Amino acid sequence: MLVPQIEKHPFPPFYPDHAKWLFLGSFPAKPQRWSMDFFYPNFQNDMWRIFGLVFFKDKNYFVNENDKSFNKESIIKFLTIKHIAMYDMAEEVIRHKDNASDNDLEIVKPLDIIGIITTLLPDLQNIVTTGGKSIETLIQQLRIANIDVTVPKIGTSTSFSIQNRDIRIYRMPSSSRAYPLRLEQKAIIYNDMFSLLFQSC
Repeated sequence: MLVPQIEKHPFPPFYPDHAKWLFLGSFPAKPQRWSMDFFYPNFQNDMWRIFGLVFFKDKNYFVNENDKSFNKESIIKFLTIKHIAMYDMAEEVIRHKDNASDNDLEIVKPLDIIGIITTLLPDLQNIVTTGGKSIETLIQQLRIANIDVTVPKIGTSTSFSIQNRDIRIYRMPSSSRAYPLRLEQKAIIYNDMFSLLFQSC
């Protein structure tokens, strides 16, 4: 009988100085599906096209069409300027099937979100979850820490307090093409969220 193989997260967290927003997915696809060594690396994942549409009205703003990849340098520069951090809710997983589906991921070691908030991201105001597994795991970790928080519906938000800080959680639709919503429709939902966020800058 095969022993399940534990995969460790392949990327270091991206925490720019004074980050106010933290995007949390679940876990990256396997390396053979990457087009860059950064978050949302699968060229079939639409996160960076959503960012392109929302901020530049161009779904290909962060896309290198010649080699079907994303422009990591431009993405990092943009996130740094906007004070947006990136990581995932799983630091170690068992992948029960050879795919990136959340349904086939078993989280062995979840992210210590309390430690991240209290020690590494002192300016954090908003957490954005980008899929079912990420919001489910986040809520679970908060409840383990005796922080009672309701689960928001897709496209909405909720909030909690920690160390006299109010943190808002946004639940966004997955950027995976397996999620049954057109790119343009996802971008509208993300745009509504970003409009609220950046009004408070």
